[in-house]
Amino acid sequence: MTSSPLTVGFDLDMTLIDSRPGIKAAYEALVAETGTPIDTDLVVSRLGPPLEHELANWFPAADVPAMVNRYRALYPTYAIEASLALPGAREAIEAIRERGGRTMVVTAKYEPSAKLHLAHLGIEPDVIVGDLWAEQKAIALKEHGATVYVGDHIGDVRGAQAANAVPVGVTTGPCDAEELRTAGAHTVLASLTELPAWLDAYTKRTTR
Repeated sequence: MTSSPLTVGFDLDMTLIDSRPGIKAAYEALVAETGTPIDTDLVVSRLGPPLEHELANWFPAADVPAMVNRYRALYPTYAIEASLALPGAREAIEAIRERGGRTMVVTAKYEPSAKLHLAHLGIEPDVIVGDLWAEQKAIALKEHGATVYVGDHIGDVRGAQAANAVPVGVTTGPCDAEELRTAGAHTVLASLTELPAWLDAYTKRTTR
């Protein structure tokens, strides 16, 4: 296990990046190819769970694996350039480094796609792990000794809890403050711009 006095994990979609325009474009390309109607606005309003879960709402179960593969093939062309960093994302990563900590991204997104997003935006965490959702995220969080995990979805809160990491919620995604707190978030931030100040308060409490 690799550990640090401060190791902070982040979710990706709607925590570090606003991937809604890119995901919408990738789904629209899939619609154009397959002729299957997909409500792309609905899709991007509920990001978080794995791709397979969403595609199962639109395709027969037997077709889902093939649609996963096709969507992932289309994704780099349509989704990467259209997706932007959320306010405070880069600064949050740097704030942790300035405090002697390490950073990691743990996401349900296909790992190669996650790496493309982060490279395109110039966001450089120490570790990137994909293809993990909710409690499964604890596998990577524990392996790398994460002490805090930041995410926008109640699934992220559950992942943090399963790893015995402090769950920090941000309301930039589909879950509001009440949902995140009810799920067990230690604190809820309006955006990552608030994370450095929270980190200062957190580290003071934990290093007394």
